[in-house]
Amino acid sequence: MASGVTVTEEVIQVFNEMKVRKSSTSDEVKKRKKAVLFCLSDDLKKIIIEIGKEILVGDIGDTVEDPYADFVKLLPLNDCRYCLYDATYQTKESKKEDLVFVFWAPDNAPLKSKMIYASSKDAIRKKLTGIKHEWQVNGLEDIKDPSNLVNRLGSGIVSLEGRPV
Repeated sequence: MASGVTVTEEVIQVFNEMKVRKSSTSDEVKKRKKAVLFCLSDDLKKIIIEIGKEILVGDIGDTVEDPYADFVKLLPLNDCRYCLYDATYQTKESKKEDLVFVFWAPDNAPLKSKMIYASSKDAIRKKLTGIKHEWQVNGLEDIKDPSNLVNRLGSGIVSLEGRPV
């Protein structure tokens, strides 16, 4: 069932910037988003970027030691979110980067929140074209363990974010 929620242009713009990865200078690369959270507006009519809930590539190494663990820390324990995570991983053959769409719906989130986020998921997914990996997560235990993300990305992966798996 559709909720009638719309996706703001800012959300689409952030997705397109993350998807293209056309950054050339080191300053542009540092400004690229590694992870970003989206939430519903206060009036529950629009999906917006959650202010302050992002990790920039330039933060990695300076203030962010483990981008995946820091991404998990951004998630609210008692409410739902949509997230984009730019996973960097290594297979035996090559280094890869893929965007992962995460629908975070923890078990202890209010029922109303779970229902509106679930019914609005289709609206955001239709706008984020070309995502290979989608993951619905219902608890911290599922997402805290990076091996669960590795399993979503495929087989033959030897490292995630530079850390062996």
